[in-house]
Amino acid sequence: MVSEDWIFASGQIPLRPDGSLVDGDIEAQTEQVLANLAAVLRAAGASLDNVVRTTVYLIDLAEFPRMNEIYARHFRGDPPPARSTVQVSALPKAARIEIDCIALNNTPN
Repeated sequence: MVSEDWIFASGQIPLRPDGSLVDGDIEAQTEQVLANLAAVLRAAGASLDNVVRTTVYLIDLAEFPRMNEIYARHFRGDPPPARSTVQVSALPKAARIEIDCIALNNTPN
């Protein structure tokens, strides 16, 4: 959703463009989730560089360090976006991770 100065991207899970879930470890799923978020933002005229806040949902917080390695490669800004990370009991399609974000809208109104 785009609202004047802001883009609100709904939570993305590790689905390929054909709708199938990326099987595998947290690293592979995190890469796909961030690719999906980047595509949503690109469609709204923005990029991951515009992100100011994320929420990361993990089914196992023990996977945080491995997820964070991938996450840090995609969010290199200084400072990086504000982030909350929470453990949840389940995610759609048995995904291991979901991420939503809020980004600045740089497109003219």
